[in-house]
Amino acid sequence: MKNKLTAVALAALVVAGTAATVIPASAATAKAAPTRCHTADLKAGFAMGEDARPEMDQAEKETQAHIWFSNKSTRTCTLSGFAGVDMIGAQGTDGTWSLARSSKTPEKMVLEPGDTTDFSINLLPVAASTPQKEKFVPAKFLVTPPNETEHFTLKWPFGGQILKQDGATHPGTYLNPVGL
Repeated sequence: MKNKLTAVALAALVVAGTAATVIPASAATAKAAPTRCHTADLKAGFAMGEDARPEMDQAEKETQAHIWFSNKSTRTCTLSGFAGVDMIGAQGTDGTWSLARSSKTPEKMVLEPGDTTDFSINLLPVAASTPQKEKFVPAKFLVTPPNETEHFTLKWPFGGQILKQDGATHPGTYLNPVGL
């Protein structure tokens, strides 16, 4: 009976010169693709687990620190690309160092509410006995999510110092894309 009534109503619309478009139920419930995450959607911090801590007390090899982004919003959003990272030094001669990017290709990360992703920063630590002009002592990191202009200010929790290469073409301290 319902099908007959629907057919009669549809015929009446066509006769009246108005066409009706039938939308399948699956299309009506489809979600729009998620848009990018904004700074206001996120929380950020340094990964503090034992395996995530950089080895800042040695000067023989490169090490890594990890910074995470967590979706604190109620919507799904995406992150793709490189965060912007400016290190602010603790020494009066350090200034601010904007970190170079690796050559790795970014991937799009989809973050449901509560999901977390991270990125790594390769660091080249130096010995405490290194002359002051050759070392950078991190104090704070200004971290801007990809494609955003507002940043998070994170206090550097690991101590140590990094070989100062803020003017180098291929420095030993650089960042990798989000999710890699």
